[in-house]
Amino acid sequence: MIPLNSPFHPDNERGYQAWRAQKLADYPQQGNDLIVEVKDPAHLTDSEYAALWQRIAKAQMAIYATSMGESEDKEPIRKLAAQFGLTHLDANWLADEDGVTSLTPHDEDGQQRGEFIPYTHRPIRWHTDGYYNPRERRIWAMTLHCVRAADEGGINDLYDHELAYIALRDANPAHIRALMMDDAMTIPARTDENGVARAAEPGPAFAVEDHQLHLRYTARTRSIAWKNDAATQAAVAAIEALLASQPMGCYTLRLEPGLGLICNNTLHTRSGFTDRPEHRRLLYRARYHDHLRNLRT
Repeated sequence: MIPLNSPFHPDNERGYQAWRAQKLADYPQQGNDLIVEVKDPAHLTDSEYAALWQRIAKAQMAIYATSMGESEDKEPIRKLAAQFGLTHLDANWLADEDGVTSLTPHDEDGQQRGEFIPYTHRPIRWHTDGYYNPRERRIWAMTLHCVRAADEGGINDLYDHELAYIALRDANPAHIRALMMDDAMTIPARTDENGVARAAEPGPAFAVEDHQLHLRYTARTRSIAWKNDAATQAAVAAIEALLASQPMGCYTLRLEPGLGLICNNTLHTRSGFTDRPEHRRLLYRARYHDHLRNLRT
């Protein structure tokens, strides 16, 4: 249940307009505006921390730039995330033993991971991470750290889900009401040779948790079933059109070695890419059951 005084409640127009004005004021204009250089990600200085938090507070995301290059050491990145309150990892079944996932192509080596798009060379459409997780395992925040970049491609589009909310609400508040319904979207059950590996997962697209706006979304059509009523279908068409339009605040950039994204599970894509067997693209992805928090107030 969304509190009536929340700016995200469809009936709180006054609160929404005040929040909207503050949100859009001095919003970063390009992807480079999100980048903060950090000397030691495991021990951020106060100025580095403040710069990262300023971007997170405004755009729900920031890009940190380290001198780690192609180092495969995960610990500095986990310690960076912990400084913003990210400690509860989502250890999904394809993650490494430490709960962090090594995203590298397996579509050419016959491994089981190669059946899933993140582990291929193929493009990935707009989505938020873990949209198929049950409510008790929602992904509120994530990091994506580049160890090795592709030879060509592997470019990300990033879009603040709060901007998507604004665009949809301004266009038609009915879109927000439809996407907040508890049965707005259902992730069909996933089966394997042992039966049901993951039960069907219905729920809202937009939700408010801990006073923060969250979005579950994927542009895929094979792994999601939207509620089949006029209001929901109109809302889905509206968000698809919005994301296709490259709206204000949609950033396009490529993570190079030593760079990483830290965010409150914002919308993102990945273009297709090419690499070589001796130099595979490798990114570390960590998903968290925590929201980003400012711990140095």
